[in-house]
Amino acid sequence: MPRPSQQLLPPHSPAPARAAATVVLLRDMPGGAGVEVLMTRRSHRASFAPSAYVFPGGGIDASDADPATHALADHREDQDAQQRTQAIAAIRESFEELGVLLARDADGRFVDGERFAGLDRTAPLAPQIAGRGWRLAADAVFVLARWLTGLDRPQRFDVPFLVARMPEGQVPVADGSEQFEPVWVRPADALARHAAGGFEMIFPTVRTLRWLQAHAAVDAVIAACAGGRPLWTSTPRAGLLGGKEARYMEHEPPYGELVLATPDGQVLHPLDWQHERPVPLLKNVQRLTVGNPGVMTGPGTNSYLVGDAASGYLAIDPGPLDEVHLRRLHDAAGGDIRWIVCTHSHADHSPGAAPLAALVESAGRPRPPVLGLPSADTARPASFFRPDRALAHGERIVLEGGGLTHTLEALHTPGHAANHVCLLLLEDGLLFSGDHILNGSTTVIDPPDGDMTAYLASLDLLAAACARHGVEFILPAHGYVLGPAPQAIAALKAHRLQREAKIAAALEALPDGTVDDWVAHAYADVPSRMWPVAARSLLAHVQRIRAGAVT
Repeated sequence: MPRPSQQLLPPHSPAPARAAATVVLLRDMPGGAGVEVLMTRRSHRASFAPSAYVFPGGGIDASDADPATHALADHREDQDAQQRTQAIAAIRESFEELGVLLARDADGRFVDGERFAGLDRTAPLAPQIAGRGWRLAADAVFVLARWLTGLDRPQRFDVPFLVARMPEGQVPVADGSEQFEPVWVRPADALARHAAGGFEMIFPTVRTLRWLQAHAAVDAVIAACAGGRPLWTSTPRAGLLGGKEARYMEHEPPYGELVLATPDGQVLHPLDWQHERPVPLLKNVQRLTVGNPGVMTGPGTNSYLVGDAASGYLAIDPGPLDEVHLRRLHDAAGGDIRWIVCTHSHADHSPGAAPLAALVESAGRPRPPVLGLPSADTARPASFFRPDRALAHGERIVLEGGGLTHTLEALHTPGHAANHVCLLLLEDGLLFSGDHILNGSTTVIDPPDGDMTAYLASLDLLAAACARHGVEFILPAHGYVLGPAPQAIAALKAHRLQREAKIAAALEALPDGTVDDWVAHAYADVPSRMWPVAARSLLAHVQRIRAGAVT
């Protein structure tokens, strides 16, 4: 993990998270037209999410965990004590807030509204259920997801989102105190009304509805949740996009960067891609993005400066020959660039290296050496590169000053290019991955300089290095910071092998096919406009398959 001394912001202590439970009540629309979800508007005086449309739920009470209450509830074998408590809390809250009761009579039938009209919604529920010989239907409640309120919020909750079918013969009636205006709504309609500004919802509600809208029936929702464990667990994080707060889940590209730059959840880190200013990620790490956005470069090629005013700086991937960008790199380092490293020789990474070194020298400082590996004979002509000195695998470059040390270790990682190098910033547990690992896309493996077997072996090498040095974050040449590193590398390798299986199936199904045929078969899930690019990686997989390297 990064050193505390290198964090950009003073530490902030998040509020503790209170245990709660929410239930998403669903019903099928007539004629198989999809599902509807029951939502209700919170009081404008509520301390949390005032006036927002929500699913019923609230804090877990001591009575919900009482063994005597558990004895009144039916449950499935896959529900542990905590899940039973959560289900009981959700049942109680839906009754108190909306008058909806998930309970069965002695014959095992769900009770309807007329039969429990005499229950007092303001009194404890369990004794009233026990007095009638009914059972709480905790077994009809399934876990969808687990949400933990963002670290920046003054009130925080640890809440499972549970799903259940709405019992027949019941009509929701809001309590008029905490909840108002119960409404049945299709997930897609709720999302559309929210986008239009007329249906206020908080982030977890929106993301839950987005998931629900893909399911055509309540049975499909419950089947998806039948595993007994949350389909996802998320603590959303927020940054600034266009000057406004924007929240993200763990699987989304900006998330890792927000964890690195604002570990305590403070909503201060800008996420807008711009090319004029350096973006501080730590005190000793800055990113400057070249103004070369495109299909192959995403928002642009990332250059990085590692170090500080006391130690001087190492520049990673100066980019193409862009004089404006090189001047910005020079100025962001106060002109004190002592090393330049190119991760590989492609045209958006290395051509700026020698001109940047000359710029530093022209300003009166020693010319920094350009390091990396020379391009191989297999490289395309536009990717010719000769460093001042070749980096050895495992070689360390050290910057020191002001009582701090910044050590970068070079790792030879062929695959995307034969001369590809990654760098580890050892003291802060960071991996500068060049084009070997990207955020938001998979890198192209273009034979003959690209080699799929070497690429996968290099992923294994990086995984081992990250484990050895406690690396948690990956800083790619394109896109936001990735994290956590071990999971990102494992997911990338799994994705590559899954794609390889599809390519192998295409070869078997179409033994006399062309590359275009195989791409259409194996990359059917990718937009066709990207197939010409995908064809290059497909060839790398085909070579690996035919060489018998597949395990």
